[in-house]
Amino acid sequence: MTLTVGQAFDRVFGPEAPVRVVAWDGSEGGSPDGLVLRLTGPEALNHILTAPGDLGLARAYLLGDLVIDGIDEADPYEVLRVIGDGLTPRRPTRHDTVELARFLAHHRPHPPALPAEETPSQLRRMAQGLRHGKARDAAAISHHYDVSNAFYELVLGPSMTYTCACFPTDESSLEEAQAYKYDLVAKKLGLRPGMRLLDVGCGWGGMVRHAVKHYGVTALGVTLSREQATWAQAAIEADGIGDRAEVRHGDYRDVTERGFDAISSIGLTEHIGVGNYPAYFRFLRERLRDEGRLLNHCITRPDNRHAGLPPRGFINRYVFPDGELTGSGDIVRIMEDEGFEVRHHENLREHYARTCAAWNANLAKNWEECVELAGLGTARVWGLYLAGSRLGFERNGIQLHQVLASRTSTEGVSGFPLRPRFEPADG
Repeated sequence: MTLTVGQAFDRVFGPEAPVRVVAWDGSEGGSPDGLVLRLTGPEALNHILTAPGDLGLARAYLLGDLVIDGIDEADPYEVLRVIGDGLTPRRPTRHDTVELARFLAHHRPHPPALPAEETPSQLRRMAQGLRHGKARDAAAISHHYDVSNAFYELVLGPSMTYTCACFPTDESSLEEAQAYKYDLVAKKLGLRPGMRLLDVGCGWGGMVRHAVKHYGVTALGVTLSREQATWAQAAIEADGIGDRAEVRHGDYRDVTERGFDAISSIGLTEHIGVGNYPAYFRFLRERLRDEGRLLNHCITRPDNRHAGLPPRGFINRYVFPDGELTGSGDIVRIMEDEGFEVRHHENLREHYARTCAAWNANLAKNWEECVELAGLGTARVWGLYLAGSRLGFERNGIQLHQVLASRTSTEGVSGFPLRPRFEPADG
């Protein structure tokens, strides 16, 4: 006789696990007072067995095969925290191993049907293209960023800024923190009136518009998302700065202009592939004048031992296809190998946890409208993604680094004062 689902759960995670599994076969496992996970049918178990970890659980949840009592679909942070803290497999005894083998033989895994959000046609097309080639990168960016501008307006707020904010105080709002982040980048780059700024991976043009309006520069932004470029250019025209600001729809590798005084790269490096970092930083250095500065702002791993491995599971399948991360040490090393002089290096990990929490709050506040715009499945994906990312930043599973460097001249002139001040004046 094989184990019930509840018995199998107890063999793997223990009856003291802070969740309670209620299965379709009438069995239960885990703590009687724990978070209740309901497996509505055999397909729920099949998802968990065929993709252990967050991917299988996410598939079952998105398809309705896993129902979690009391979950906030827009902000499932508490549920993810409990599952992450409590579902740690125990070391099985020999007897447990034999019984679990019989259980698996009885519930033989088979290829499951996948949620529609995991298999859009553009991702199938991507699989046929060269990884990090221009066509495949464009498809990956479109998958994530071309959901709809209206959806992003609801989640991101008025700043339309989809990168880590920097909170000057515990009481600062998301909008204040995003403006502060742009000021911080501008100060690090030493922006002054008359300078030329290139912003690669510019999103909806937040840095471009901020730098032009508040620092008097002329700025060019580039994004692979047509939706972003259209929104950004309209905002530029509405601000009356079209003579000094442009957001261009295209690949950063197609920028031909040179001699920029400064380059900001805020949230692009995650998309280009670690193997392409040397060519990427070489390209940016060639676009700078001597003494020009580069600010590279991106998500990183907390170590440098897993360079080039794409994010596994849920994030790679549902959120950032072809995304790759490495540690900040690798980034600094490659920047230096490509001729940059690194001048400053800062980790904003805790700030990104707060940013994700604020986006989750916006999603929750505007849940019905977000579902109407993007569909329930996509809205649920975003709830999982933002809450999971918040946990990752809080637990130091991922980090956010800003690395500031200069194209120091052959005479050794960096363009930096002896003691530069980077913090905005009110910081």
